[in-house]
Amino acid sequence: MSRLHLPHPLVLLVAGILIAAGATWLLPAGQFDRREDAATGRIVVVPGTYHAVEPAPVGLFDAMVAIPRGAAQAADVIFLVFLVGGAFTVVDRTGALRAAVDRLAAGLRTREVLVIPLAGTLFAILGALENMLEEFIALVPVLLILTRALGFDALTAIAMSAGAAMVGASFSPINPFQVGIAQRLAELPLLSGGLYRIAFMVPALGIWLGGTVLHARRTRTRPEAAEPDAAATSMDWRHGTVLALVLAAFAIYVFGVIRLGWGFDQLSAVFFIMGVIAGLIGRLGIDGTARAYADGFREMALAALIIGFARAIFVVLEDGRVIDTIVQGLFTPIAELPAALSAIGMMVAQTAIHVPVPSVSGQAVLTMPVLVPLSDLLGFGPQVAVLAYQYGAGLCDLLTPTNGALMAAIAAAGVRYEDWLRFALPLWLALFVLGAIAVVVGIGVGLR
Repeated sequence: MSRLHLPHPLVLLVAGILIAAGATWLLPAGQFDRREDAATGRIVVVPGTYHAVEPAPVGLFDAMVAIPRGAAQAADVIFLVFLVGGAFTVVDRTGALRAAVDRLAAGLRTREVLVIPLAGTLFAILGALENMLEEFIALVPVLLILTRALGFDALTAIAMSAGAAMVGASFSPINPFQVGIAQRLAELPLLSGGLYRIAFMVPALGIWLGGTVLHARRTRTRPEAAEPDAAATSMDWRHGTVLALVLAAFAIYVFGVIRLGWGFDQLSAVFFIMGVIAGLIGRLGIDGTARAYADGFREMALAALIIGFARAIFVVLEDGRVIDTIVQGLFTPIAELPAALSAIGMMVAQTAIHVPVPSVSGQAVLTMPVLVPLSDLLGFGPQVAVLAYQYGAGLCDLLTPTNGALMAAIAAAGVRYEDWLRFALPLWLALFVLGAIAVVVGIGVGLR
């Protein structure tokens, strides 16, 4: 790993698109029948109905057409990155963020490393509650201000935010986009097995945040000196009001998600409004606020494009009718294994499937209808199958280049993908082993 040098994320993703197109020529085309699931309102596969269909290999030109199509499918996320990123650029221009970071750094002094477990726990909770990940992309510039002021590198900023959120989401007892959908499809009560999941979520966060702290201590440098700007070193009532606006925007969005069913579009609107008000309170004026938004859009452009390129890989495989073939090929051999090995095999298969299917909710509706009957036949029940899905698919988000949010976050921070792999892979292995232990113990205790 020390000599690993990978190309730019866009090169990696274009290569992934070409590999996906090649797979549509090599793999047999096939599909499951599908039906609408009354519990979730989603279209799910019908187990045991896999059949061959007319091949639809994707050519080179169509593979390139998949890039704008992928961006169109991910438009809500892309606009989220632009509008929230622009809003935080406005907030930064008011001096409020720098004033808050200066005050925090001065208050911690020799205890700067405490920021990592405190912030990491907060982000992990957000990931566990609402599968938050894309929302953090626009926060990267803010996090970089904080970590640089404390002497930590950009990788630490990503690890304690997006990385912690992914771990929290993977081990969550309540994440509606992972365990929530999977449990509905498995006809299990929501929150069932919650205490069992929490029991493994705690050491999982300990592993991730402990590794992040070790990295931060090993790479820490002299903290960056604050800029000689009074607005960035002393906090006044305007700064406090702007920061209160930011917190209010988050609170409004959380309320909207829980009570009103909001999504990314509403989050984008809330933060756009917040940015405009913050700019006016911060005395940027209408033109200054607009210029700050434009600068924020430029800074977020690469991150937004990466999301569209990553989505294109799934578009190509879906057009080529080989997604279901991959699922069938990975899960069929599992039925011949003993129960414990079969459950771990489900984790491995879910990890492999998550590379071409980077949506955790999409993967749930694709795989859970196949795995639930299989888990009943193997004698360990659907709750263990849900665990295998959570740990396999969720933890894969930490590594796979088809996770557009991860690639966008590290690109926004200026972290090379190989450097992220060098840091994250050993921790992922430890977390995967922990997940496998949870699955096997779940079989042993009869988790239902």
